[in-house]
Amino acid sequence: MIINVLEYLEESEKRFPEKVVFENENSSLTYSELKKYAQSIGSMVLNETKDAGRQPIVVYVDRNIESLVLFMGIAYSGNFYVPIDMQMPKLRIELIIKTLHPVAQIVRKSDLNFAKSVAPDLKNLIYEEAINCEINENKLQIVRQNTIDTDPLYATFTSGSTGIPKGVITCQRSVIDMTEALAYTFNFDNHCIFGNQNPYYFDASIKDIYSTLKCGATMFVIPKSCFIFPAKLVEFLKKNEISTILWSAAAIALVANTGAFDFDKPLCLKKVMFSGEVMHNKVLNYWRKALSETIFVNLYGPTEITSVCTHYIVDKPYEDNEPLPIGIPFRNTQILLLNEENKMVKKDEIGEICVRGCCLSMGYYNNPGKTKEAFCQNPLNTSYPEVIYRTGDLAKYNEEGLIMFLSRKDNQVKHMGQRVELGEIELIINSLEEIHASICFYDHDKQKIVLIYKGENADKKYILNGIKESLPKYMFPNIMIGLEELPYNLNGKIDRTLLKALYKSGELI
Repeated sequence: MIINVLEYLEESEKRFPEKVVFENENSSLTYSELKKYAQSIGSMVLNETKDAGRQPIVVYVDRNIESLVLFMGIAYSGNFYVPIDMQMPKLRIELIIKTLHPVAQIVRKSDLNFAKSVAPDLKNLIYEEAINCEINENKLQIVRQNTIDTDPLYATFTSGSTGIPKGVITCQRSVIDMTEALAYTFNFDNHCIFGNQNPYYFDASIKDIYSTLKCGATMFVIPKSCFIFPAKLVEFLKKNEISTILWSAAAIALVANTGAFDFDKPLCLKKVMFSGEVMHNKVLNYWRKALSETIFVNLYGPTEITSVCTHYIVDKPYEDNEPLPIGIPFRNTQILLLNEENKMVKKDEIGEICVRGCCLSMGYYNNPGKTKEAFCQNPLNTSYPEVIYRTGDLAKYNEEGLIMFLSRKDNQVKHMGQRVELGEIELIINSLEEIHASICFYDHDKQKIVLIYKGENADKKYILNGIKESLPKYMFPNIMIGLEELPYNLNGKIDRTLLKALYKSGELI
């Protein structure tokens, strides 16, 4: 029985000691090097924190290999890592640290001044010194003997409705459950070559990180520049023979919108998986046409359930304006679609996606109130304690028994006496050829549907002509605002909160 993700690293190191585990454009690391450096870091953490255990340790991350080594090193110490993006606003970092009360932060020498500026009173450990620390086998062994699978592995911070970031804390068991499910469902093995796109401060990155370690595979960290120059991206994928990617839907859309495959195609890609936002079939059809032999998988799941809980292997053609199923739950996970009476939905009824299983995170760090709201007793079980997570997402089953995501609960509005799913409007508009991306929200004061979109050759007339055969008039957007660029948040999703705030302040009109 596996109770610690370090068992993945150690087993793969025995099988492939000199194989490259992580590589970026500047450096690479073998399994034996990763294990050695991580154990050294773990030893230093224990020495410098007086053998602290199950405590948060901050890591300032970038698209480098050092961040990944630090994750493993902190795991060896028996503490949990908290990845923080240095590009994040300083105030947000300070709020996160105030919530955490971490015992230390580990930084590269080049980032030390930044770390001191945001947390002047916090103990700083230097990466370059930590990897050369003498390994304390005795201390590391004691830590492992006292480790159980419900000990925390990491915490990632999501936006809070009050403006205070919420730290989702995830344990070893949940990550192991996810990793085993992915490997089992998609036949990952040591021949896989993963291409990492998701940033490390975003929980979606754990899918390729831990799948790599479990399988004895190799993961390439794709440079940011590749997503600016499409030809460079295709060249990178081909050169490194990337076979498997688990990207955000936004990154998949970027490739399609820039026509990256018009002149060359990365036929080495065997499995393409995406998550984060709704995948529009106009985008997916571009990829499917270019890579006809590739398997495409729609993944769904919020941070609170360890990144993914359902999957759908795309196995038939879809029109550009058709919705894509989010599919079926992974093994050892159950999805409950609960109606407003907290009962299972009937045929064609809409319900909230609720999740039960080992995939559930432990809740929100130092925030019992928010934890109690989202992680609650299963209303279908009154006999013993059983926690489910209420996602706030609405869905229904289609005729094939597949789950169809509809929208967020707060994205369903009453307009002109009719119940309107704003997600349905977005689906149709995003299927239009000249639209790159769009979102809708509701102006409750003016009682109008607001559309914000990106599309150089699209205007109000073009959009209305494009949707008139698909939507009733009461679902037509009343206010349409075109932007040259749409803002994206740290999780790679269109920043709806910012756009609503800019609209409300009058800056978008």
